[in-house]
Amino acid sequence: MRLGINLGYWGAGMDGDNLAVAQEADRLGYDVCWAAEAYGSDAATVLSWVAAQTERIDVGSAIFQIPARAPAMTAMTAATLDSLSGGRFRLGLGVSGPQVSEGWYGVKFDKPLARTREYVEIVRKAMTRERLSYEGQHWTLPLPDGPGKPLKLTVHPQREHIPLYIAAIGPKNLEQTGEIADGALLILPSAEHIEDTAIQHIRAGREKAGKPGNSMDGFDVCPTLPLAVGDDVNALADMFRPYTALYVGGMGSRKQNFYNQLAQRMGYEKEAAEIQDKYLSGDKQGAAAAIPHRLIDQTTLLGSVERIAERMQAYAAAGVTTLTLAPAGFALEERITALRAGTEALERAGLA
Repeated sequence: MRLGINLGYWGAGMDGDNLAVAQEADRLGYDVCWAAEAYGSDAATVLSWVAAQTERIDVGSAIFQIPARAPAMTAMTAATLDSLSGGRFRLGLGVSGPQVSEGWYGVKFDKPLARTREYVEIVRKAMTRERLSYEGQHWTLPLPDGPGKPLKLTVHPQREHIPLYIAAIGPKNLEQTGEIADGALLILPSAEHIEDTAIQHIRAGREKAGKPGNSMDGFDVCPTLPLAVGDDVNALADMFRPYTALYVGGMGSRKQNFYNQLAQRMGYEKEAAEIQDKYLSGDKQGAAAAIPHRLIDQTTLLGSVERIAERMQAYAAAGVTTLTLAPAGFALEERITALRAGTEALERAGLA
């Protein structure tokens, strides 16, 4: 099992430290450094900056938002980043959510599965450098009855195939991801539930694409887990109550909160409803307090290096291939310490 690092969203006051974290992850042998975007900093600029100041670590978008860019622009960005980084770019895509898609980008959040499939097809076709033409429900290239003509990408990507990941949560999205992508970006993953909530659906998609039997060979199962090192597991878990409350309670609308639905599929139906009710009523502290300790403990890496190593073994046994860590702490020293503990835990688990 490989390790990754997630820098999260840029612009939260830790930008200089984020670069130092990425450079330390590069030195420690971490496999990939991911950066996110929502409605603040964009991921492409951040990844370019990180790639220019690291040597070996891959850089990946987690995610480029599909409603934010035309698919041909995403192909251009991916090819450019792969070229500039010397073949170290990974393309992560996702539809975001209804509030961001419609409120920030003015793009209707409808038919996300069909939109994602067409987007991936166009991006991949563009990066082959053949002349781009496409007829779909959501995109038609070139536009009919106009002056446009099929064009081909002028930039040569460093590699013929840039790894493509999709951020997926729901069963149908996970199945499609297994069918059309090289990896899945997962959030709020529990080693105890990841087979039922994610991997079985990915496997079904791979079988639909003609992959052999139950083989997951070549597919990267890549969940992100917050990481905190220390002796008091309860206190460490409390650090992540606002994080979990935001996703389970407030990320999306009452009807469309994919993370809340995930918590329900993990067996927390009653608790997920209470967390959401409190969060959407403005009681964020109450929402955080309503989160069961077990839910936090199952979806983070907490405690001593030995305890974290045991949890890593559980994730590896469940089918995780790249474990992406989000080290807690506002001080750079805390995050660096957590990064080093992640490497030590992987070695103690016998997974390095």
